[in-house]
Amino acid sequence: MRNQPDLKRALRWGALALLLLVSGLAGAQVPPGAEPDYQGMALAWARSAAVAAAPASATPLKVEVSVGALDPRLHLAPCGNVEAYLPPGARLWGHSRVGLRCVDGQSRWNVSLPLTVRAMGLAWLIRGQVPAGAALQQSDLVEAQVDWAEENSPVLLEPETWLGQTATRQLSTGQVLRQGMVKPLQVFQAGTQIRVVAEGQGFQASADAFALSAGVVGQIARVRMDNGRIATGVVLDARTVKIEL
Repeated sequence: MRNQPDLKRALRWGALALLLLVSGLAGAQVPPGAEPDYQGMALAWARSAAVAAAPASATPLKVEVSVGALDPRLHLAPCGNVEAYLPPGARLWGHSRVGLRCVDGQSRWNVSLPLTVRAMGLAWLIRGQVPAGAALQQSDLVEAQVDWAEENSPVLLEPETWLGQTATRQLSTGQVLRQGMVKPLQVFQAGTQIRVVAEGQGFQASADAFALSAGVVGQIARVRMDNGRIATGVVLDARTVKIEL
């Protein structure tokens, strides 16, 4: 599985949803004397918007959209042009609402209908129980078709985004693996003696040092060299920090 939808893609999805909200999108012309199909208008708009706003992924997503009916007690005045839109604070994901407003009529009404968007695609499911703080192994997960839209948090697809990382809380059977459920592994504490590898143009050197902060693989740590110099570098493993000169 490739092309994990990272934070930039999530932000791009949110920006697109905001653009749909601000721009108002297309209005639906209602012929004089015709019985308006407000539910159909909302459904057509929501389908198009939900597909456009779905996160990019190498895993094909099947977007399913359903719209509820208007409250039958409502009696809306005739309108020549009805516009569908995303209400403020709503989202095109999971359970939401889609708005309809009259932009060309004697009475400028504004209503909303229940909206449900599902996005079915492959993802990783927790198999068994994973205690908080435990490192995730390949055997802890299994691929399955799930609803990506069930929660807001992006799905973790690529194994390198979770393999060997630690669970931030207890994970249970059937949970979809998403951002925030794992974090990089801490491999040493402050005060640990470690090895610093320094690289520059055309040379490489190494020396002993002491960690001044906890070491998390792939993140920055502060170290103190034997000569007292303070430096920062990227944690490679439980014994090594790499600094650039």
